[in-house]
Amino acid sequence: MTALPEPSANEPHLFTVAEYAALGEVEFGYSELQEGRILMSPSPAPDHNHASLQLAMQLSAQLPAELEVIQDVDLDLELTEPDAPGFSRRPDLLVLERRARRRVRSEGGLMRASEVSVVIEIASPGSKRMDRIVKRGEYADAGIPHYWIVDLAEPVSLVACHLAGEFGYQDPGDVTGVFTTDVPFPVRLDLDVLV
Repeated sequence: MTALPEPSANEPHLFTVAEYAALGEVEFGYSELQEGRILMSPSPAPDHNHASLQLAMQLSAQLPAELEVIQDVDLDLELTEPDAPGFSRRPDLLVLERRARRRVRSEGGLMRASEVSVVIEIASPGSKRMDRIVKRGEYADAGIPHYWIVDLAEPVSLVACHLAGEFGYQDPGDVTGVFTTDVPFPVRLDLDVLV
């Protein structure tokens, strides 16, 4: 882990994505990078982790060969130049190109938004606004084609957002029970097993 730079008396240090990646974990819980500023979040609750694992297992069994699902990794949103204050999120799940993990293993760095097909966030009581508004805008700006938001408040629901050009994400509304789609790949998710 790299030490945090000393803040200036005049203004705080704004991190690039590369500087952020070099830090490793800075505290318990996890961090994300928003316009160069490090945001800290508590570790997820057991129900949250259970839901993430259940989703990952269901997805993994249904993905096309060129895609895989990965839990809880840093994602460079590629919204700024490499030397500018950056944006990095840690989604609960990513469905992305299988070759992305090999690239990170050989080159280092973070997963990239341009490698992602679907980003999934599981909303927690303290993250609903962040997930439904802030991250929705950032993921759309990053060009991630699909953003799924899962809410564990019973009944468990999923809203499947898809990019609609200059309008950002559009969605048909929340689904409960069983979520099925053919886009971006055929999948059937039993939402009731998430709690």
